[in-house]
This record gives sequence, C-alpha cells and structure tokens, in this order.
Amino acid sequence: MAIYSIGDRVPAIDPSAFVHPDAVIIGDVQVGPESSIWPGSVLRGDHGAIRVGARTSIQDGAIVHCTAELDTVVGDECTVGHLAHLEGCIIESGSLVGSGTTVLHRAVVRKGAIVAAQALVSPGTEVPPRALARGVPARIVDGGADPELLAHATRTYVHNAHWYNAELRRID
Repeated sequence: MAIYSIGDRVPAIDPSAFVHPDAVIIGDVQVGPESSIWPGSVLRGDHGAIRVGARTSIQDGAIVHCTAELDTVVGDECTVGHLAHLEGCIIESGSLVGSGTTVLHRAVVRKGAIVAAQALVSPGTEVPPRALARGVPARIVDGGADPELLAHATRTYVHNAHWYNAELRRID
C-alpha cells in the first residue's frame, strides 16, 4: 500500500478496512471500520483532513482532497463511485455519489441522498436528505433516492472488503 505521512499528518486506518495496494493515502486521513479504498484511488489530506466513516467504499480511481480551510468528510455507509472527485465537501451517512461525479467546496450531500453519475455538485450546493440529484450542474429531480439501492451498495462493498482482505493475492 502507498500510505504516507507528510510532516506531522499521519493516516489512521482501521485494521478492518481494506485499502488496495494500488491506492494512495497521504497525510491527515482517517478510514473507518469495514470501509474500502479501491485501486487507483487517491486520498490526499495534506492541507486539511479527510474523514471516511465506517462501511464506506471509495471506489476505483476516486480522488478525495481537501483545502486548508475545508476538510472533506464522508459519513458511514456511503458509496463513492468510480472516478468521483470530492474536495472540501460533506457527504452525509447513507449517501451515494455516482461514478464520475464531482462534489466541490462547501457542498453538502445530505443523509440518504443519491448524486447520479457524471453530475457536478457546484460549490455551496446542498442536496437534501433522500433526494436524487443529477446533471451539470446537479439539480434535484423527481423520484428521490432508492433506499434499497443504497443498502445494496453498502452490503456489496462491505462484503468485498472482507473478501479482498482475506483472499487478494498478487501473483506476478
């Protein structure tokens, strides 16, 4: 695993979390129990802090950063899709940020919300609880979030974290 301190900023990763060997974690980053950080993801807590809760997945190629003024917080039981970009924002527990989505400074995705793939959550935007947001810029659409989809994503990636911790072996 590529896990680095920078100055006095040192990552704290729960022993039950899975961090893929090709992920990069730098600085003031906390990863909670049963969470998973997948290949190609970069969590860079150099100027501020990054907090990832329990049973949360940060999927392949996701970028999580912060600023000196704005930490990035991802709650419990969240799914952050492939190639997502989070910076200086809050993703509350039970939410899903779709693949290729960008969530920027001071944006908040409230509990149980879904931000659809490829959306842009502009600085300062709030996605309400259990809402569905999509588009560029992201707008709230009818229908709301599907709680079963959220629960299924969490279950799948918690299972995968345990499976990969137990059985992933490099063979080259």
